[in-house]
Amino acid sequence: MSQKLSDLRKSYERAELDESTLAQAPLEQFRRWLTEALAAEVPEPNAMTVATVGADGRPSTRVVLIKDYDARGIVWYTNYDSRKGRELAAHPFAALQFHWVELERVVRIEGRVERVSAAESDAYYASRPLDSRLGAWASPQSQVISSRAVLVANAAKAAVQHGLSPARPPHWGGFRLVPDSWEFWQGRKSRLHDRLRYRLQADGSWLQERLAP
Repeated sequence: MSQKLSDLRKSYERAELDESTLAQAPLEQFRRWLTEALAAEVPEPNAMTVATVGADGRPSTRVVLIKDYDARGIVWYTNYDSRKGRELAAHPFAALQFHWVELERVVRIEGRVERVSAAESDAYYASRPLDSRLGAWASPQSQVISSRAVLVANAAKAAVQHGLSPARPPHWGGFRLVPDSWEFWQGRKSRLHDRLRYRLQADGSWLQERLAP
């Protein structure tokens, strides 16, 4: 007999997160944890969930890949005409989540979203494999299509039209989330997890807070 979902249990005992070892700034804490996730070779440590809200007030999520981060924020690239692109155009706020299961860690980030500069989008687009660059032309992301054959035909057409050096499509580029809240979650035994949050203050400083699990 298969195990019931309600019976599934896991005891989190790998690590702890304490105020005494927390970085002063959230970006540094994120850098530490991402570096550890990379070193641990967890599957796709760069994968993050992006949550947006539509004009109808309904939330939606999807998994994308972080491509850059610095003091300005967290960057990913996508089709601006996709559902998330349209929702961010209407409501330029989002939430991100990284879940590194093997390390029993979650990072949650919230903030305002803006487009990166055209120069940044051009530079990243040029660094992608040719098939991926052509794919940005071929896929009408989030739109209904009749079959996979549509994508294959679009890709072939894009290859003929743009050759080996396609320019970046005007509908494709980067978004940057500018954080005003970061939460670092470390699984602990007996469901007494560590949750430490940074909240941006009016003076630009970060307030550190512990949240109940």
